Amino acid sequence: MIALIVLGALLALVLIVGLWIVGIYNTLVALRNRFKNAFAQIDVQLKRRYDLIPNLVETAKGYLKHERETLEAVIKARNIALGAAQTAAANPADANAVRNLGAAETGLTGALSRLMVVAEQYPDLKANQNMMQLTEELTSTENKIAFARQAYNDSVMTYNTSRETFPNVIFAGMFGFLPAELFKIDDATERNAPKVSFT
Repeated sequence: MIALIVLGALLALVLIVGLWIVGIYNTLVALRNRFKNAFAQIDVQLKRRYDLIPNLVETAKGYLKHERETLEAVIKARNIALGAAQTAAANPADANAVRNLGAAETGLTGALSRLMVVAEQYPDLKANQNMMQLTEELTSTENKIAFARQAYNDSVMTYNTSRETFPNVIFAGMFGFLPAELFKIDDATERNAPKVSFT
């Protein structure tokens, strides 16, 4: 009789610990899915940005005949960033892919900034209706990217905090929950979106 009570108590304890571990696991899964979804929102805006850039370059091409190097630099940076975005989108939990995307975005932002500086020197280009519309759309997209990055970084911070706190830290590594990388821009001079206003 006492053996059955002890066995029952042990089984109840094992069940409670098991449910507790399942709760930790499910929480980490939910938080990981949340930051992956937040990255998907960044990805949507980055794709829009990458689609706008060739149109912007094509519009500027007719006016910037002597600025071929600048235009080529923008397209090259866009292609590098697009590749990095596709790699990161395939697995937002891959810290290296997110880090590479941040570096590629830094390069693209710098190239776009140089294009805008050059474009400022061409009054006809500044007055072009198509160019004004494209730059307005690009500015709007840059703002959406900034908001999406903030939401992603907030989700990553919540996930990382949860996986690093006790007792979750004991099980996180065991279950394969690796740290997530914040989406940050490493070069302080590139922290601002490119200025695209022609007013």
